[in-house]
Amino acid sequence: MTTQLIESLTEIVGSKGILTGEDVSQRPDGWMNAPQCKAKAIIRPANTDELSAVMKLCHQNDQTVTTHGGMTGLVGGAITSEQDIVVSLERMRNIVEIDTQNRTLTTEAGVTLQTIQEAAEADDLFYPVDLGARGSATIGGNIVTNAGGNRVLRYGMTRDSVLGLEAVLADGTVISSMSKVIKNNTGYDLRQLFIGSEGTLGIVTRAVLRLRPKPRGEATALVAVERFSDLSKLLSLAEGGLSGGLSSFEVMWNDFYSLVTSFERHKAPLDANSPFYVILETQGKSDEAEQARLEELLGEALEQELISDAILTQSVSERDKIWAIRDDIEALFSLSPIHGFDISLPIPAMEGYLENLRTDLLARWPESRMIVFGHLGDGNLHVIIGKVSYDEKHELDETVYRGLAPLGGSISAEHCIGHEKKPYLHHSRSEAELALMRTIKQALDPKMLLNRGKIFD
Repeated sequence: MTTQLIESLTEIVGSKGILTGEDVSQRPDGWMNAPQCKAKAIIRPANTDELSAVMKLCHQNDQTVTTHGGMTGLVGGAITSEQDIVVSLERMRNIVEIDTQNRTLTTEAGVTLQTIQEAAEADDLFYPVDLGARGSATIGGNIVTNAGGNRVLRYGMTRDSVLGLEAVLADGTVISSMSKVIKNNTGYDLRQLFIGSEGTLGIVTRAVLRLRPKPRGEATALVAVERFSDLSKLLSLAEGGLSGGLSSFEVMWNDFYSLVTSFERHKAPLDANSPFYVILETQGKSDEAEQARLEELLGEALEQELISDAILTQSVSERDKIWAIRDDIEALFSLSPIHGFDISLPIPAMEGYLENLRTDLLARWPESRMIVFGHLGDGNLHVIIGKVSYDEKHELDETVYRGLAPLGGSISAEHCIGHEKKPYLHHSRSEAELALMRTIKQALDPKMLLNRGKIFD
């Protein structure tokens, strides 16, 4: 049956559209310690019609399908078994249209985020979603994981930039809702079913993205903060003082900042002797105007003793060097074995949660190291824990996640659930919510063929 199925799939996508054998096994199922792909084959359709035919055939044969995007996920959302086939949209990499009047970009799902950003910029427009994996992460992957990144504070998550989309269901049915309008109040918003669904409800093939006017200027500063309570005060001051122009408010705890700047590739812009460091970035009508506004804001913050030191960048290269500190995740590998956690919780609850977590970690793993940084402005923290064996990951996961529910927090702020976080979903979702999620899954994929074993069993 497998041989017949592979032959039939090859007839649909052609010899260029299918990989088998070593071409499959040499590919990883994700990033950073991900296992190698175990699937029977990787199917690479060239268009929506081919994918529809592929899914119809798989549905008829009860064949499970796992979707692969840019493979930058961190929660095991693309892990395969020997029974699976993989669908990859790596051949669907066309930007269909840029509508400059309506400020929209229509694209196939295999296009990378960076390509979309560059295409928008070429037409003097701006696609605001941004993250470190921009060069390899695909827009389809961004959509089905509802990617966040550095500018959520101002522009929202990926779902806030998707006006319409097209998806293929498990049985091959094509759902095409390629709307270009912001307001479309016509019953259920079907696109939202697929955004953040991790490929469990359908495979997104095309999307209409909302573009924004390209900012004419920007300014960036790095500041030192002495008290956690001053972080939220500084955030409020910046949001008001910059008149809605604040695009990033990135906080690095001292453990992160001092570790990263200890490497020769970085020179610490500010001495590493403060508890917190914040990257403030504003976008607006001109570099000069934003520089002036940010400089005035820093003066106010110093007067109110919200910050103890600051540096306002004067060039693109200075700005890039500051962001390079924030984005240098490779420095954390010096604490290997490391475990990354992507959580969110209300800002007032963060300090107590982290203090309790650090206490619990040191009591159980005295040699462990906890590193914290993240998008504090939108409640998202990245917690990296090093010097704990991979064999103890389940116990470590439970230690990190169990304190979130009482605080109204989430076990996943922007990396979704996948396979890794599935056992802990009950910390963030009620039984009624989980039951409704299963009902939706049953309605759209009754045979449970799409990304089986992801989000829930």
